[in-house]
Amino acid sequence: MFFVDVLETRSLGNRSYLAGGPHTAVVVDPPRDIDRVIAAAARRGVRITAVAETHVHNDYITGGLELARLTGARYLVPAGAEVAYARVAVADGDVEPVDAGLELRAVATPGHTPHHTSYVLQEAGRAVAAFTGGSLLIGTVGRPDLVEPRLTEELARAQHASAHRLADQLEDGVSLLPTHGFGSFCSATSSGGEQSTVGAERAANPALVQDVETFVRELLSGLDDVPAYYAHMAPVNSEGPATLDLTEPRRADADEISRRLAAGEWVVDLRSRVAFAAGHVAGSVNFEVDGQLATYLAWLIPWGRPVTLLAHSADDLARAQRELARVGIDRPAAAAVGSPADWVAQGERPASLRRATFAELATARRDDADVVVVDVRRDAERAQGWVRGSVHLPVHEIHRRLDEVPPGTVWVHCAGGMRAGIAASVLDAAGREVVAVDDGFAAAAAAGLPVVTSPDAGAA
Repeated sequence: MFFVDVLETRSLGNRSYLAGGPHTAVVVDPPRDIDRVIAAAARRGVRITAVAETHVHNDYITGGLELARLTGARYLVPAGAEVAYARVAVADGDVEPVDAGLELRAVATPGHTPHHTSYVLQEAGRAVAAFTGGSLLIGTVGRPDLVEPRLTEELARAQHASAHRLADQLEDGVSLLPTHGFGSFCSATSSGGEQSTVGAERAANPALVQDVETFVRELLSGLDDVPAYYAHMAPVNSEGPATLDLTEPRRADADEISRRLAAGEWVVDLRSRVAFAAGHVAGSVNFEVDGQLATYLAWLIPWGRPVTLLAHSADDLARAQRELARVGIDRPAAAAVGSPADWVAQGERPASLRRATFAELATARRDDADVVVVDVRRDAERAQGWVRGSVHLPVHEIHRRLDEVPPGTVWVHCAGGMRAGIAASVLDAAGREVVAVDDGFAAAAAAGLPVVTSPDAGAA
């Protein structure tokens, strides 16, 4: 009998897999923090004999090279991938033994990247599961625009062909086990669910039910923003990531925090947006440890800029450090644990900012003509409807476009409150009077705010 264990990195929208039999196993697309993988193998009582990458990843740092080194496993990387380290170059049709009666068969599935390779787990020669990486996902496919703009349409067409190749080779009951598609920005569109089979995708996945021209047109028209840090992931993965170091950062006192802020470094408060609004170090920015910390901090911060982390507890600090290391933000310059009372230099007071609802925004707009509304959602979200007269500055761009925020009190909102909290902290650090709307966007119309969906119906 075979098993497949899912190792989820929910904050990045990705999954890794440990699959094998009674004695040995393979790991597919491992995360950088491989201690989780080693612990999963220990619970199963299996030895890891192979580590397989479906592609050189654009959205996170792989732990594959280090895992193979530590376990002595064979490191399987698609032959077409340009990498600077020794590996087992995998070509279409290659077979890797996993355990007695179990083997992994490589299937070339270009599209997400030119070299993308899926792996079919076979038991006694019969396919039982397909590890599809960034190829065929649940209800969608991996996006084709992360490699090179000139290749995007070509890769989109390759995605269509690769999806059909998988469907043609596999029976309906084969489990579909993608790496992306659970919130990852590597997905062309949002995922259709938590689990699926080849048969379910054959019936509903656009790549399998649409003709190639329709598929390519709709795929390319629906692509969302690309996180800025993605540009740094593939080069690191191609060169070979450094060994992960999760030892505790050096602790900073209030004076050091003040000096780092004065030097233009980033000081990141990991507490909840509610706690941050109530009191924080002036000039610090708020990225909640329980939010999509790695995605949004890595998206906003100038790459390579030193970062100091402020956390409520040592546990929160450790969680944040692990999250950030997954996307290449290694070794915080310093850290502090406690509260603003511990972090604010002597003679200074914590800063604060207001939180509000859409109903309160509606009242403020009626009473104050100088109210500025800033919408920090992404383009695709805003296209579904926006508050008339609001300024659109996506959260990942706001730190570079502060000069576009009109004068006045800034009321900033997103779809639910988390990104508004990030943007509000950036505006607050820049010295603006800001109110964070911590509310669901559906409440805007109910509060009486004019929500429009047509460019001709109101100011963008």
